[in-house]
Amino acid sequence: MPVRRLPSRTRPAAAGRHRPFREGLMIEILTGSSLNTIQDFGRPHAMAMGVAQGGAMDRLALSHGNLLLGNSVDAAGIEIVFFPFRVRFHAETSFAVTGAACPATLDDLKLPRDWAIIARPGQTLTLRAPEQGARAYLTLRGGLDVPPVLGARSTDLKGGFGGLEGRALQKGDRLSCLPASTLCLPAAGYGLTRPCPLPPADGTRIRVLPAAEHDVFTPESLKTFHTASWTLTPSANRMGYRLEGQNALKLSRPLSLFSHGILPGTVQVPPAGQPIIQMMDANTCGGYPKIATVIAPDLRLLSQTVVGAPVHFETITRDEAVQIIRQEAADLKRLATEIATLRTQLVF
Repeated sequence: MPVRRLPSRTRPAAAGRHRPFREGLMIEILTGSSLNTIQDFGRPHAMAMGVAQGGAMDRLALSHGNLLLGNSVDAAGIEIVFFPFRVRFHAETSFAVTGAACPATLDDLKLPRDWAIIARPGQTLTLRAPEQGARAYLTLRGGLDVPPVLGARSTDLKGGFGGLEGRALQKGDRLSCLPASTLCLPAAGYGLTRPCPLPPADGTRIRVLPAAEHDVFTPESLKTFHTASWTLTPSANRMGYRLEGQNALKLSRPLSLFSHGILPGTVQVPPAGQPIIQMMDANTCGGYPKIATVIAPDLRLLSQTVVGAPVHFETITRDEAVQIIRQEAADLKRLATEIATLRTQLVF
């Protein structure tokens, strides 16, 4: 059973039966930072023009929030990496909070993980620093209404376009939602019984495929890459995550490469021998040797890894990678069907 409700004693007092509400009105950002941005699934079809793919670093968390609200899985929401984050609602609307396990309150009501609920005018949502994970997502019924650029509403901070004026959200910004039909929820909301997986405290296990220059590294370096514990450094952002290990990775022979196409998940090794994992805002080309490629389901786990945490690599086969990706897609499709079915059975 993928959805759950709070017991009745935890529900806020309300006068009479739940009423339908209007969607697509304004919310106000109460806390600003240079990191909180509007994101959807990004612009993979624009990479041929040199535009970063972009989009949510944890697409599964964004998808879960949208499914809880009856949105398309790729509807634009807010990716939150700077806490505390606060937003005030200026109209009655439904929203969901997913991703990192961060204490969340709607006024004085504590919200569980991966939860959807209705907010009324004047109420304030507060998200505090995560207890596990690194990124939270706020989605709203209908999805955020900002102009699409190159087929997406995601913010590209490097290019200065998309999202809200191509920048991070600031205090005082007001956002509206796209028109959507009425969605009734229980007074205290509902959520998933199986929230998005987050990296365990003892380290993030990342499954990879060998990349083009994998076999050019020395046998000792390949053993180090696959068996050593790497540490996520503070030089981690939407463009790339730098890792640090005790032993540098070395090539077996000199290698000079022209800049060539790269994708999110590419693991490059610069001359210093410490790997860099390309993330969603990565450049579309680069010239460092590539030792591995992180599979998409695990790239989202890496995005939820906190600075200083250990990272471990595990090589799998192409067939295994395809099966993992297909299984995640099937699970998401099944979850969408179950949520839609069970929502019709909820008693308000």
